[in-house]
Amino acid sequence: MTSLDDELAKAAEPVAEPAVEPARAGTPPGAERRAGLRLLAGLVVAGGAILALVFGFESSAVYAKGVDELVAERDRVGRRAVRVDGVLVRGSLVRRDDPCEYRFTLEKNGERLDVRYSQCVVPDTFRDVPGIDVQVTAEGRLDSGGWFQATQIMAKCPSKYEAKEHAGADRESPHVVPTLPAATQGR
Repeated sequence: MTSLDDELAKAAEPVAEPAVEPARAGTPPGAERRAGLRLLAGLVVAGGAILALVFGFESSAVYAKGVDELVAERDRVGRRAVRVDGVLVRGSLVRRDDPCEYRFTLEKNGERLDVRYSQCVVPDTFRDVPGIDVQVTAEGRLDSGGWFQATQIMAKCPSKYEAKEHAGADRESPHVVPTLPAATQGR
């Protein structure tokens, strides 16, 4: 039983304080705290940047609508940037020379939208080809006069089957965009 008494006496002895780890050479006191604060500051800055991007992007977002949706929501959309898609109305594409401008009408689900594009160059695929529906996407804003002022236009290429079918028609009648009469050039 003496061994049990010895073990109990040993267990009842006060526990010695653990040895304090000596400071690392070259590390000033409080360096870990400053490193933690730098990390926290970096995370706050990164979070702020993400929030600025999210809220800043919302004001510059471009809404995508079909012609029918845009016409129905004209008052609600107002002067916001909008991307609108529809089909080029055959025979509506005309060009004005001075200043350069293309005018055309887009249609979708029975609704029409008159578009002005104040640029001298249009995409190669943006053509009024008889017998082919040309899908057009225009990006811009509605103006107070009822026109859609496009800053960019994109035309979907017709399928290779449609292009082959109408290849002969293109060769017989070269693609020419009608020019507006001189009386309407300034309007």
